[in-house]
Amino acid sequence: MPSTTSPTRRAPRESRKPGIFWLLAAIALPPMNLSIKFTFHNAEKLPAEGALVLSPNHYSEIDPLVIGVAVFKQGRQPRFLAKASLFSVPGIGALLRWSGQIPVERAGGNGHQALRAAEDLVEKGRLVVVYPEGSLTRDPDLWPMRGKTGAVRIALEHDIPVIPVAHWGTQALMPRYGKKLVLFRRKPIHVSFGDPVDLDDFRGRPLEPAVLAEATNRVMDAVTALLAELRGEPVPVERWDPATHKQTETGRFDG
Repeated sequence: MPSTTSPTRRAPRESRKPGIFWLLAAIALPPMNLSIKFTFHNAEKLPAEGALVLSPNHYSEIDPLVIGVAVFKQGRQPRFLAKASLFSVPGIGALLRWSGQIPVERAGGNGHQALRAAEDLVEKGRLVVVYPEGSLTRDPDLWPMRGKTGAVRIALEHDIPVIPVAHWGTQALMPRYGKKLVLFRRKPIHVSFGDPVDLDDFRGRPLEPAVLAEATNRVMDAVTALLAELRGEPVPVERWDPATHKQTETGRFDG
């Protein structure tokens, strides 16, 4: 296990500002505090202010809520690239829009619109959570799978850091593709923040597919290493690639 820190630290100005996040916190924190016992590792590595891309692993439908609460507890206000379908849910959609979350169409030609919206948040010095895997991992053992390039594209285009983060234990709260929370007893969930991924050798270079793929692989290496520490297990020899296993990258997968 990596070194631990206290569940919270002195909040910077961002989380003390009145606004929609106070309402969201009032809704989310009570049930999360009853259901989760957070342990944070190396929380001081999450910058207290300034623009950054936060890149977590992803293996449960409840991950965004868990990461959002974890980030808020560290004093930052998280913005996510979220499935566009969520924005059509009555009530939830309005909260997502008011809090600056960004809709992403998984099919069609609106991907660049989502990136432009995320970049606008970056320019305002905010934290943007981008799941580099793009969807729940297909790896049967819940290790991170092959990544996509959105996180590093935002970081390289705007010269901001990518901070890797890994969490483990969320599967006890909601299994992969589960639809109901397991609320009995508090579940231990560990969250570990890493150093900024070293992307200096990519900055200033044309953002060609090979460059973005190599940079993304470096981010995935960092996230996987953090997860291996939390799990107390070695990093898998090969990263899961859905294409080589004849799997789609979206939709339910019973593996």
